[in-house]
Amino acid sequence: MKRTLFLTALVLFAFVGIQAQTIDQVLEKHYKATGHEKLAAVKTYYVKAKMSMTGMDMPMTMTIQMKKPDKFRIDMDVMGQKIEQGYDGESGWMRNPMAGSGITDLKGAELKQAMNQADLEGELYNYAKKGHSAELTGKVNADGKEAYRIKFTNADGSVKDYYLDANTYLISKIKAKVESMGQTMDVETKVLEYKEINGIKIGSKMEVETPMGAQSMTWEEIKLDGPMDDAIFARPKE
Repeated sequence: MKRTLFLTALVLFAFVGIQAQTIDQVLEKHYKATGHEKLAAVKTYYVKAKMSMTGMDMPMTMTIQMKKPDKFRIDMDVMGQKIEQGYDGESGWMRNPMAGSGITDLKGAELKQAMNQADLEGELYNYAKKGHSAELTGKVNADGKEAYRIKFTNADGSVKDYYLDANTYLISKIKAKVESMGQTMDVETKVLEYKEINGIKIGSKMEVETPMGAQSMTWEEIKLDGPMDDAIFARPKE
């Protein structure tokens, strides 16, 4: 009986080791494919993008600015209405005239999302050191292509699924639950194209599906390691 239990324990430990090795191998190929070692050395990141809602004549523009170790800002212009959100490494804020006047402080799930967005390297990179966990759940068919599905659990408890193309090891799709204005919604992001800048592959064209409709986003301008003042991330004075 003891021998049987011992052998069972050995098999279980071996299985855990194989699983851990498999997720590490897949992610190592992902890091190599995207040039993550070079991305890890980048200090600032700037993107200017155009957006559109499927079936609606509603052009939108967006800029994203990030600065290590943990600063993030996004600005959107929707039909002349400017929406701003920022995180300065300690607190988050938002100004959205469509949801009311003034500046509001981010709290709860929205604050956690802003903190996660401030990770310039991406949450999959060195995930364990950041307190996250990742589990390889197998190969699946993702929009007609084979992909590795990774169940990613953030240190804050939120869960999302990453799909890595089985041939390129680049992210092809992400499924997540997102908190917005007090509501939780399912969001699916498909990465359709990548641009290579300084040896780093960056998703440059995406389709985002939400219960409110589909959006397309195209990165028109990308700048790495440009000058960026800390003041732009701070909560503006009202």
